[in-house]
Amino acid sequence: MSALPSFSEFTVAHQRHFDHRDPLRWLWSHVWPYWYVAVVMVVGAVGNAALAAVVPVYTGRAFDLVLSHPPELQSGLLSLAAFIAASQVVRGVLQLGRNFGAELIGQRLERDIRDELYLSLLGKSMTFHSLQPVGDTMARAINDVREVNLMFSPGVNLVVGSANFLLMPLLLAPRYHPALMLTPALFIVSYAFALRQYLHELAPITDEVRAAFGTLNTRLTEALDGVETVKGASREEGEIALFERYARRFRNVFVRQGDVEARFVPLLLMGIAEAGGLLHALILFRQGALQVGDVVAYFGLLQLFGFPTFVSLFAYSQVSSGLAGARRILELIARQNNLDQNTAGYAAPLRGAVEFRHVSFAYPDGERVLEDISFSVQPGQTVAIVGQTGSGKTTLTRLINRTYDVADGQVLVDGVDVRDWQLEALREQISFIEQDIFLFSRSIAENIAFGRRDASREEIISAAKAAQAHEFILSFEKGYDTVIGERGVTLSGGQRQRLALARAFLTRPAILVLDDSTSAIDSATEDKIQRAIAAAAQGRTTFLITHRLSQIRWADLILVLRRGRLVAQGTHEDLLRLSPAYRRIFR
Repeated sequence: MSALPSFSEFTVAHQRHFDHRDPLRWLWSHVWPYWYVAVVMVVGAVGNAALAAVVPVYTGRAFDLVLSHPPELQSGLLSLAAFIAASQVVRGVLQLGRNFGAELIGQRLERDIRDELYLSLLGKSMTFHSLQPVGDTMARAINDVREVNLMFSPGVNLVVGSANFLLMPLLLAPRYHPALMLTPALFIVSYAFALRQYLHELAPITDEVRAAFGTLNTRLTEALDGVETVKGASREEGEIALFERYARRFRNVFVRQGDVEARFVPLLLMGIAEAGGLLHALILFRQGALQVGDVVAYFGLLQLFGFPTFVSLFAYSQVSSGLAGARRILELIARQNNLDQNTAGYAAPLRGAVEFRHVSFAYPDGERVLEDISFSVQPGQTVAIVGQTGSGKTTLTRLINRTYDVADGQVLVDGVDVRDWQLEALREQISFIEQDIFLFSRSIAENIAFGRRDASREEIISAAKAAQAHEFILSFEKGYDTVIGERGVTLSGGQRQRLALARAFLTRPAILVLDDSTSAIDSATEDKIQRAIAAAAQGRTTFLITHRLSQIRWADLILVLRRGRLVAQGTHEDLLRLSPAYRRIFR
């Protein structure tokens, strides 16, 4: 069985491998570890159908017994009734086993697929996550995975159970007359053809239903993420109209699915089979080939077709929806990833030397963001990166820890190409502090210690003090145990950035990247943080993306970017003399 895509930024030890060649093989590779539960389900389904056939067979015998008026009539009827009752008790136990087995497989399947999908998403590169809509990913991770569960229970559960009901009339008809096999045989063949046509029509519609739900969820996620912008521009009505358009599309494809289900032919075939089978049995009765009890029993067996016919309307629709969900999940898991964790790669304590050799970069299907960038940084130096918005400053720093891979050229850390480093060893020694700080819905202490789970409370407090965050943290009632809101919305911008600085200080990285990290901090606090950053920069390589001249001045090396090209590099004094572009920025 094939594993996850061969390139992955993250995997876990002892992870089970699954077959990703197609959705059916993938689902089977998930079900196979629970084969013993599947056996219980199948045995329960076969036993349930067989004992369901006991009722019409012994009812027919009871009719013949009553009509023959034997002396032991009463005791005979009691024996038949007792046998039927006992068989149905056993049938109930077997049916419980079938339902329990299907439900257990469905729940375990949902759990395992969620785990696999979550690990796969963590292993995808930022290039993947930049292009994949969050709302659609959430729809696949929640709703589509749930559809796979429902595909097994009740979907496959009812399919397996009802398939055995189809066979019983065919298998038991010869005990009354061989010719009576004709009607069950014709029904099964016509049922199979009608079902094939039904699934053929249904499959593309269920795919479209799942896709429409993903699009709808994407629109909802965007609206909620941008709710402040929507309200600020008073665009509520416009957003409602846009959402209604996507909701209408989702409704329309659901109506199309209902239209296909309404034209379910096997319901008509069942009526014809029961009428034709009864007529056939009555003709044989007139010819003396059957007794009354045989006709009753045979007609009762034909009525077993009712269960597979009625449930197939729902069960196969559920199976089709589950397969559509499986296709969408597998497509996400198997989508090619351009980065790998390189577990056998170079791993060593990082000194902090960085070199770019003729580096170019472009996002997939996009223009080049960086073009022929070359520079060298010694361990412990501070580098300021300046340039207009969109010149590629942030992208350049993201090449250092392989958030993205270069299109051409090389990025070397300590003289080793970053593609030859073990990804975890490289990234755990590089810290980023961005302008848009992400904080988790956890305690302040947990957010600060996110990069170092083993950090003591004393170390966390020391890092917070260095980032000038200790004082405002203590202003909260629960201090470091205060749980902040999603994305840190209960904190101001300056408070979020100071917590991010504390997080970076705690990890003690060899390379520190500050992406306009003091943009939301007032002047008084900035002055304190500048001293903290200056102290933190001692002995480590620091990259500053900033427009603040107070930070640019004391950099050992300044890189000037313009439209993705490195137009100048040097010290502050050198660039003031030699670079018109830098002088314009400085002014």
